[in-house]
Amino acid sequence: MNKLPLGDISLETFLAEYWQKKPLLIRQALPGIKSPIAADELAGLACEEEVESRLIIHDAENDQWDLTHGPFAEAKFSDLPKTHWTLLVQAVDHWVPATADFLAQFYFIPSWRVDDLMISYSSDKGGVGPHYDNYDVFLVQVSGSRKWEVGGLYDESSPRRPDAPVKILTEWEPEQSWMLEPGDMLYVPPRVGHSGIAVGDDCMTYSVGFRAPSHRDILLDYPEYIGEQLSEDTRYADPNLVPQANPGQITPDAVQNVQKILKQYVEDQDRLTQWFGRYMTSPKYQDEETPLEDHRLYDVRQHLVAGGTLIRNEGSRFAFQENGKNLWLFVDGRQYTCRETVGDLVKALCAERTLSNFRGQSEEHDALILDLLNHASLYLSD
Repeated sequence: MNKLPLGDISLETFLAEYWQKKPLLIRQALPGIKSPIAADELAGLACEEEVESRLIIHDAENDQWDLTHGPFAEAKFSDLPKTHWTLLVQAVDHWVPATADFLAQFYFIPSWRVDDLMISYSSDKGGVGPHYDNYDVFLVQVSGSRKWEVGGLYDESSPRRPDAPVKILTEWEPEQSWMLEPGDMLYVPPRVGHSGIAVGDDCMTYSVGFRAPSHRDILLDYPEYIGEQLSEDTRYADPNLVPQANPGQITPDAVQNVQKILKQYVEDQDRLTQWFGRYMTSPKYQDEETPLEDHRLYDVRQHLVAGGTLIRNEGSRFAFQENGKNLWLFVDGRQYTCRETVGDLVKALCAERTLSNFRGQSEEHDALILDLLNHASLYLSD
């Protein structure tokens, strides 16, 4: 197993003492780190229509903030001021395979919890102001230097600047500060305030973010998933109705009937698991118009025999759940029910980005590989 980017701290200690509890600075968590993508290539990504990007410029003299969303024209980058700006590009791991490999180093947290890799590139004094996130984040310094300040817990009721297009905290009192050099990493739990300022030019920071659906989203999505499966004939019933003094009263028995309806679906662990697996593996960027590909089994086998490999699509998400003698495989919001005979394949798909030595052991094995290829959740190496 590759060494975890946690320095001298064990995974058990990190999870028990720091994860979602308190910040942690790890010096040289990734020594000798080199960015798989150069600054001009990052700017090139920000010019692409399908890539989510932002440019934040701070007019320090007048204390004014400006936010622009991509895609950007190439000329935009030649017109930037010398200082106080930051380019942020979201989900770079979807577009640059080498950055997806970088992200895989953080799968010591369940991979279905990992969201994406955001890369920020700043000029001297560039930053996005003091803010907080509703999810955990690992901040890895890749080039240049950045000063990070951390402190306090915040939420949606915390005062923020009404005149700024970014969510900048106004009552900001940092409790700790560090200068991060290439290879250093800072972990920040949810809702902990933090602010990073580039010190010098060529400041590149990798931000590993995590999926943390709000209770609101969960309570909206799961009932919708259940509702789509139910018949109109399945309705509220009260066969034990008794006379009541006032016809307009909603009795405790009526409320309990509704509670029973809700409980039967919440306590249905199979349904809940199937929804959760689909929900947490749904792609960050869905393209419903993408046609299915048409891979042929013979070509796939020839590819593998010749030494080729299968590679997980950089934007795809895989997870599984053991269910008796079967396994449920969840990929990009889809569910596959697989027998234990393909259990090794299912577990390998969820654990590794690159697969080899799978040359067709059964019809079910081949059918699963072909379906994943045709949905572009897997692709063949060159």
